[in-house]
Amino acid sequence: LIEFSGLLHASYLVQYAVAAMAGKPIESSEEARGFGANVFFWGRCLVSLAILGFCFAVTFEALFSEQTTLWSGVPPAAAIVVWVALMCIVGMLEGMQI
Repeated sequence: LIEFSGLLHASYLVQYAVAAMAGKPIESSEEARGFGANVFFWGRCLVSLAILGFCFAVTFEALFSEQTTLWSGVPPAAAIVVWVALMCIVGMLEGMQI
């Protein structure tokens, strides 16, 4: 259901960007997508990016307006550094399948 919904399709854009920077084509055992499937795929990528952008906007707005449960007196810039560090740790743990 999650894959079909396209909620996480922004990760495919990262995959394509990394492959382009490496100068290597993406090899797949699946057959090439048709026009309709291509439109559906890229539409889900756009929706995924829109949702991701909204999540970033809400999170940063809460951090900058100090509407979090972070310790009082922590400046917003430090809160963003802590948030980014925690997101990196979560991403690494997810990559290691922990």
